[in-house]
Amino acid sequence: MYAMVLDGPGKPLRAADLPIPEPGQDQVLLRVNACGVCRTDLHIVDGELTEPKLPLIPGHQIVGTVVKAGEDVHLFKEGARVGVPWLGSTCSRCSYCRSGRENLCDNARFTGYQLNGGFAEYTVADFRFCFPVPDGYPDLQAAPLLCAGLIGYRSLTMAGEAGNLGIYGFGAAAHIVAQVARYQGRKIYAFTRPGDDAAKRFAMDLGAVWAGDSGQMPPVELDAAIIFAPDGSTVPAALKAVAKGGIVVCGGIHMSDIPSFPYEILWGERIIRSVANLTREDGVEFLALAPRIPVHTEVQPFPLSRANEALEALRSGSVRGAVVLVPDQG
Repeated sequence: MYAMVLDGPGKPLRAADLPIPEPGQDQVLLRVNACGVCRTDLHIVDGELTEPKLPLIPGHQIVGTVVKAGEDVHLFKEGARVGVPWLGSTCSRCSYCRSGRENLCDNARFTGYQLNGGFAEYTVADFRFCFPVPDGYPDLQAAPLLCAGLIGYRSLTMAGEAGNLGIYGFGAAAHIVAQVARYQGRKIYAFTRPGDDAAKRFAMDLGAVWAGDSGQMPPVELDAAIIFAPDGSTVPAALKAVAKGGIVVCGGIHMSDIPSFPYEILWGERIIRSVANLTREDGVEFLALAPRIPVHTEVQPFPLSRANEALEALRSGSVRGAVVLVPDQG
């Protein structure tokens, strides 16, 4: 099979011809139809996430078709369309797993990080951590639901009942969360990189009531803010923007250092919290909700062989919506 492989931090992905993997007893072998490209993939490639399996096939927003199933697989049959998220396996025995917090399991392994992912023509995945893909979503449009959507949904849940909601960083996750939030009757205030007028227009097109630069103050006090931008300086900015009792949710897996800030902008029972990974319950809830809204994902497709270009497009912030890799034609 054709695959794009990471050999080490800071190196471009290389094209490789590899054997098609064989599924284990709890695994499905998938022909990859589409795989989203996530900012987490950038953090892995750049070495900001420091424990990847090397060499590694990245990619954790996979939509694929089952072509072979292990002997213990009872949920998916050959020909089924399956989604594979970031959470690839857990121990199922620790206190976190037993208390419904499997996203915090110390022995969890992650797709496209410790497990080979979807930047390839085929991949294997534990069927217990896969999801049926909702009908009505083509492969391209379904791929971003599996991380941008799931992490965004968990972040939105962590924001509580916030009516006035700020979103810092208007990329793949934000463009999905905004649709869910509007469906729930919330008002969206979008914060983008200074001078990024295209992102502001994108936010307004998706129903934001206001869009400004990340350092600006919104016209009203926010009840909560979600930060998707990996920039630690947005945390003090968001604290200044939320009202007393407000929540600032850090939705990324990696962020630059948060600068020091005066206690007065935290005082008043304001809360800062992070979001770590996802649970399978998140996946079941969100993938049932998305078609009811319905969530529409805007995608920019790239052939698998141009995965390095796709990563650079994401890095530059030039993408409207999500980047998705598809198999090369021919």
